Amino acid sequence: MSHTITFCRRAAQAVASLFLAALGGTALAQSAQPGGSPAAVAPTQAAARATAKTAKPKPVRGATALLRSGPMVGYSEMREVMLWVQTTAPATTYIEYWEKGKPDERFQTDEVETDETTGLVAHLLANKVQPGRRYEYALYLNRRPVARPYPLEFQSQELWQWRKDPANFRMAMGSCTYVNEPAYDRPGAPYAGDYGIFTAIDQQKPDLMLWLGDNVYLREADWNTRTGIWHRNAHTRALPEMQPLLAHTHNYALWDDHDYGPNDSGYSFAHKQLTLEAFKQFWANPNYEQGGGGITGTFQWNDVQFFLMDDRWLRAANKLPTANASYLGESQVRWLLDALASSTATFKFVAVGGQVLNPAKVFENYSNYEQERSRLLEAIAAARIPGVIFLSGDRHHTELTRLERSNGYPLYDLTVSPLTSAPALGARDEANTSRVNGTLVTQRNFAILDVSGPHFDRRLQIRIHDAKGKLIWEQSLAAKELR
Repeated sequence: MSHTITFCRRAAQAVASLFLAALGGTALAQSAQPGGSPAAVAPTQAAARATAKTAKPKPVRGATALLRSGPMVGYSEMREVMLWVQTTAPATTYIEYWEKGKPDERFQTDEVETDETTGLVAHLLANKVQPGRRYEYALYLNRRPVARPYPLEFQSQELWQWRKDPANFRMAMGSCTYVNEPAYDRPGAPYAGDYGIFTAIDQQKPDLMLWLGDNVYLREADWNTRTGIWHRNAHTRALPEMQPLLAHTHNYALWDDHDYGPNDSGYSFAHKQLTLEAFKQFWANPNYEQGGGGITGTFQWNDVQFFLMDDRWLRAANKLPTANASYLGESQVRWLLDALASSTATFKFVAVGGQVLNPAKVFENYSNYEQERSRLLEAIAAARIPGVIFLSGDRHHTELTRLERSNGYPLYDLTVSPLTSAPALGARDEANTSRVNGTLVTQRNFAILDVSGPHFDRRLQIRIHDAKGKLIWEQSLAAKELR
C-alpha cells in the first residue's frame, strides 16, 4: 500500500525525528502501521517518549554508507514503475516520489527490508503514477534520505493510443560489460577499460537503456556457486561511472553466455537456476520465462515492442555437429512467432544475445543452427509480419547486417559490442557478405536509437558512438520500408 504524504506532514516527521534522536538516538522518524509501513502521520511527543523507553536501541549508520549500488530505474508502464537498490548490509528501504514540479504531493512505495536471502537487493514499486508524467524521487535507507549528486527521475509511459501520435523517444543500447577485479581476472593486461562510456551514454539523455547480454562476466571462481554469482553481479553493478545512468534512465536487459554461465554455455549448465535467480534480482524487467526460456520476455515503449530472447536456456552445445540443433528452442520460437504476429507495433525489435543474420558460421552465430534459423525466418516471411528488426551483441564488434529477401522487405540485424570489454579485430576478415558497408566498428562503442515522426510515418535513426561519445556512423530506416 502506498501513502500520500503532504509537505506539512513531512515537516512534522522531521521534528519528530529530531525529538527521537535527542531521546535515544533511534533512526525511526515515523510511526509504523501494521505490516511495518511508515504511517503518514508523525507520532506525538508522548508516543515518542514511549517509543524511546521501550524500543531496542539501534546502531545509527550513515544512510549513504548503506548504499552499495543504485537506485536503478527499471521497467516503466502507464500505471507503475519499478525501482531497484542494493545495500551493503540489511536495511529498510523505500522510495518517495512526486510529479516533477509538484513537490507538495508525494507518494511512497512500500517499505522493503533487504537481507542476505535476496543479496541485499530490494525492488520498489511506484504504483501511484499517472500516464505520461515525469517524476522525481528520493531514496530512504533506514528511514533516512540518501543524497545523490545527480538527478533521481523516472517517467511513466504515455497513453497515446486512439488519441494522438506516439511520442518520439530515444534508446541507448550495448553489450559486453566487463569490470576488472584483479584477484579474479586472468593474469596480464586488464581486459576492461573506458568506464567513462557510461557517462557518454548518459549525456545522450536516453529514455531507456537496453543491455544486450554479457552485462557481467562470471569468472571461474563465480559460476559454480550462489556466492560467486551474486558477488559478480554486485561487483559489476556498483561501478561508480554507471550510477547516474542507472538512476534516471529506464533499464531493460537480456543475457548471453557470460552472465548465464561459463563461456559458450547452454542447456546443460548445471547452475542456470542460480543465474536466473540472480538475473531476476539484479534487473527489473516486467516479465520473464515466456515460451519456455529463462529470461525471455517482452515490453513496449510507445509504438515499439521489444522481444527479449533467451539464447542459452534451451541451446544445444555449440560444438554439436548437427544442423537441426536447438538455439532458441522450438517452444521459444513458437512463442516469438505468435507474439510477433499478434503485435501491432510499428517496429518489432527482436533482441538476442548472439548474431541472427550474419551468414558466417563462426563462433556462436545463429547460422550454425541453420535449420531452426531458416524455420524462423521463413515463418516471419510467410506471415508477412512487418517491422521486424533484430538487435544483438556478443561479438566484441559492431556492425549492421542487411539480409535481402525475395519474398519480403530486407531484414536488419544491428550488432552493438563491446561497452567496456576488449574489442575484437577478427571481423575484418569474416565472411559476413550481408554487412552494410562502413558499419564495422572494432573499438568500444554504444548505439543510440531515435524513433520519431507521425504514427503512420515513423522513422528509426541509428547512431553509433565511440566510448567518449563521438559519432562514428549513422543510418536511417523508415517504417514504410519494412512492410
